[in-house]
Amino acid sequence: MDNQILFAAGDLGYHTYRIPSLLVTKEGTVLAFCEARKNGAGDAGDIDVVLKRSLDHGKTWEPVRVIADEGANTIGNPCPVQDRETGTIWLLLCRNAEDGHEKDILAGKAARDVLVMKSDDDGLTWSEPRDITADVKRPGWTWYAAGPCHAVQLQSGRLLVPCNHAVLNPETGTSGPYTAHVIYSDDHGETWRIGGIAGEYTNECALAELPDGSVYLNMRSYHGKNRRAVSWSRDGGLTWSDLILDEALIEPVCQGSLIEDGSGGVLFSNPAGTKRENLTVRRSSDGGRTWTVLKELHKGPAAYSDLAVAADGTILCLYECGEERPYERLVLARFDGQ
Repeated sequence: MDNQILFAAGDLGYHTYRIPSLLVTKEGTVLAFCEARKNGAGDAGDIDVVLKRSLDHGKTWEPVRVIADEGANTIGNPCPVQDRETGTIWLLLCRNAEDGHEKDILAGKAARDVLVMKSDDDGLTWSEPRDITADVKRPGWTWYAAGPCHAVQLQSGRLLVPCNHAVLNPETGTSGPYTAHVIYSDDHGETWRIGGIAGEYTNECALAELPDGSVYLNMRSYHGKNRRAVSWSRDGGLTWSDLILDEALIEPVCQGSLIEDGSGGVLFSNPAGTKRENLTVRRSSDGGRTWTVLKELHKGPAAYSDLAVAADGTILCLYECGEERPYERLVLARFDGQ
């Protein structure tokens, strides 16, 4: 297994790098996105989105470039997907308007907007962000986040993006529980709509299309059981089955990543325990119903991650880790999936 640091706290004047996201393009280019947090490790403030590109399956990398920067505002939650037919790469993002913090957004005192950018040249250049909030966020929704991780294109051609939200209670002035949902586009990214909403007390979800055409949704859970919540859809993400807590997928209430591995299996990564440590990759050969451990990547502090399969079949995992805390660096692991 090969490990290399792609982003480290302090690089280029940024305090902390967080929220990794990976995409392997049709050309085989590996794109590694993340949030670059300027003045601190917190989730609000001056936060930009940065990108590195690799042309050799993740072995070497071009210099980092800033692709989204709105000054002192927060812009983040990069969630990319490529349309197979057009080649366009779509990047979903979220923005805290008025420099709002999460508590202010949940109380309805600040906004959380949804943006989309695109690249038609394999990630070299990007369009200006386009605001799609009115199309994908219902009135009364406060908090909103895409991913964090990558989105997928189904065999039908539908672009399907994992998201989550919270709803404001006008009587109490507080938001209800986080809830996972998806958004989708059936016209190659030109327009976006709200898809199915999963069960409450879930967020930061990841999804994969299974060989039988169903979609598997894996979610961070707030049910107090330290287990991931899962659900399935048989209509392309328009509706979801009742939630199940997966006893095999222990979690410290943290993000996890999911990807189809190219051979009918599904890979899942997360800090496998009740603390943010022990970043582990598991594999399921039966659509997420049973799991075996594939790799233990980092035994120490670790948190968010994203998975991808390189064009040469190498498994890639970009993850947050460190020695004293989970957010010291973003490391890319490259390993054989066998």
